[in-house]
Parts: sequence; structure tokens; C-alpha cells
Amino acid sequence: MVGLGALGLPIAVNLRRAGYQLHVHTRSRSAESAPELMNAEGLSVIRKSTPAKAVEGCEALLLCVSDDTAVQTVLWGDNGAGQCLKQGSVVIDCSTIAPATAKAMAERLAERGVYYIDAPVTGGTEGAKAGTLTVLCGGLESTLQHVSPLLESIGGSIHHFGPVGSGQKVKAVNQVLVAGSYVAVAEAMALGQHLHLPMEQVVKALQNGAAGSWALQHRSEAMLNDHYPLGFKLNLHHKDLEIALGAAKEQQLELPITRMVFEQESELMKEGLGDADVSALRRYLPGPT
Repeated sequence: MVGLGALGLPIAVNLRRAGYQLHVHTRSRSAESAPELMNAEGLSVIRKSTPAKAVEGCEALLLCVSDDTAVQTVLWGDNGAGQCLKQGSVVIDCSTIAPATAKAMAERLAERGVYYIDAPVTGGTEGAKAGTLTVLCGGLESTLQHVSPLLESIGGSIHHFGPVGSGQKVKAVNQVLVAGSYVAVAEAMALGQHLHLPMEQVVKALQNGAAGSWALQHRSEAMLNDHYPLGFKLNLHHKDLEIALGAAKEQQLELPITRMVFEQESELMKEGLGDADVSALRRYLPGPT
């Protein structure tokens, strides 16, 4: 596995718990020594110094990195894994990247007899830790069936949408929904606070009604406390919205709410909130007086 960030590390933990022999590499190297990667006998996963070394002897490479450039670097950069993957192995890419990049990676790997599945995930750090992520897949059905036991150890539901790139297209739809739901919760929390309502009680009353959402249930508390511990970085969601807006532009489709959230995130990133959770969208609105 390459990539041990907020999602990647708990994914790796669940792979180890499922009994997989795991080679790991991450850019910062520090997460490779995380205590939770040790098993009950105190034995840790096998740390590898480069992506190329990480795939030595492996049947599958799972990627969970930040963007298109990172995927390209891991596979084809200096000490990249692409040239070292053995014929018949599979790359499972849980990163969120452009569909065109996924297709390009698949085509290049196919020249070496290596299969590729784009498998972006959704469910936040909570889902990653619990092993209940939703996995959105594009690729050959036979390849997906081959790696389904591995995916079932990290995901609560696995969905196949068609050829390579399809999973990334569905993830773009997901991120548009995330944008709308988060900004709606941010505005609702702001209004309630300005009206001096008992907001914890308000959230409890509303979360199981027509206004309920994952964002309301899991991120309203952060917005009310004006404290944004990392679940999913705002700057990564901003990158994902750029992919979604690009896909919409190709279809000559305007997404005004998504565009508005994209611009709000741009402003918040200028204020140094790029590494905060997406729920920091609440900061775009003034606090109560």
C-alpha cells in the first residue's frame, strides 16, 4: 500500500487486521511506524523506502494518495512502482483523480500486463476506521471479482459502474453532493446561532427528519464549536470540485452551487484553512454577536 494519510492509514490498519501481508510506503515515512499498524504479536507491517520496493513480490498495489500528480509519481516517477509490478497483478487506486488520468494509468499498466481499477472511496475518516467505506469502482468485472475480498476488508459496500474512469465520475457526483450538504449545514448553523437557539437541541431534533444528512450528523458539532479537526482536508475537496466542474464543463452544464462552494473554499484556503476539515466552510460566514 502506498499512501498513509487520513484515509490511507486506517485502510492499511484494516488490511492488516484482515490478515494481508502488507508492504507500506508513504511520502512522509512517519506513518509507516504508526503503532496501530502492529498486530497482536507486536509485529508491524513491512516498511519500504520507495514505491518500487513496496511492490516487490506483491499481487496487488493499493494507492490512496492526494491527486493526479501523486498517482503519476507513485507509478511512473523516480523509483515508481509501475515498472516493478509483476504481470497479472492489480493496481487498486482509491485516490480521487480525473477520469482521464485513471484511463491513462490503466492503458499504460495494461502494456505491462497489469490490471487497474479506479476505486475512490467515500465515508470519511469515520468510515475508513470502521471499515465501512463505500467503494466506487471502474474497471473489468473479472478484475473486481478477483480483488473483492480485499475491498470488502476496507468497505461496507462495493459498487461497479462500468469501465475504468467510471468510479471517478461517480466520485465527482459524490463531491458535488458533499459541497451542497456541507454549505447548507454551515448556513443553517450560522442562522441558528444568530437566532440564539439551543443548537445542540436543534440538531438533535432535525437530524432524523427531512433535513437530516451525514454532514449534519457528523460535522455540525465542529461548526458550532468553530473547531475543525481533520476528517477530509478542505484543499483536497477543492481539488475534487475542480474535477467535477471540469466534467460539467465538458457537458456544457453549469453547477452554480458547486461553483459557489468552490469559490468559498478558495477564499478560505487563502486564509490558511486548506488543511482544516471541509466543515471549516462555516468560517466563511460571520459568527453570532
